[in-house]
Amino acid sequence: MPVAKPHHLIYGTLKDYLTEEELTDTDDERIRQELSRLMVEEKGYAKDCLKPRIKIETLFSRCFVTSTIELTVSVKQKQCMIIRYGPGSLVSRERAAIAAARVINPDYIIPLAVVTNGRDAELLDTRTGKIIGYGLHSIPDCDTLEEMSSQLVFHPPLEATRRERELRILNAFDVERCCY
Repeated sequence: MPVAKPHHLIYGTLKDYLTEEELTDTDDERIRQELSRLMVEEKGYAKDCLKPRIKIETLFSRCFVTSTIELTVSVKQKQCMIIRYGPGSLVSRERAAIAAARVINPDYIIPLAVVTNGRDAELLDTRTGKIIGYGLHSIPDCDTLEEMSSQLVFHPPLEATRRERELRILNAFDVERCCY
C-alpha cells in the first residue's frame, strides 16, 4: 500500500487566533488564521461567534473522508454561514461547501456558505446553490449578517435520502488523492 507523502511545508507550530490551540504551521494554516483575523478585526465578529474546524466524517465505497469546515459563523446564537478555504479555483469548491452547509447542523440548513482561497471569495445561497456575491468584500460583516438574519430562511434538515446524497457529494469532493 502506498505511503502518503506530506505535500505541505511545515514550519513548526502556531497558536490559533480564535482558540489559542497549538496547530501545525503550514502555508494553508496561515491563510486560515488570516481568515479568522479578517472576520474579527475587519468584519466585526466576536471570537465566540466563530467556531473553527468543525469536522464531518463520511464513509462511502470504502473511502473514509474527514471534511473540515474552517469557520462556522453564528449570529444571535444561530449558525448562519460557513466558510470553507481551499487553494486554487473557487468554482471547484462551491458544491462541497453547499453540501456541508446542508448537513452540518442537525436542526436546520445553514443558509449561507463562503468559499475562499484567501485572495478571492464567493458567497453562496445554500438553498439555490447560486453565487450571491464575489470577492472577500462580499463576506457579510457582523452588522450586515445580523440585518440579513431576519430574511434568511433556515430550512429544516434534509430527509435521510437527500442528506445521504449531500454527504456523498462532500465525500467525493473532499477525498485527498494528491499524496499517493
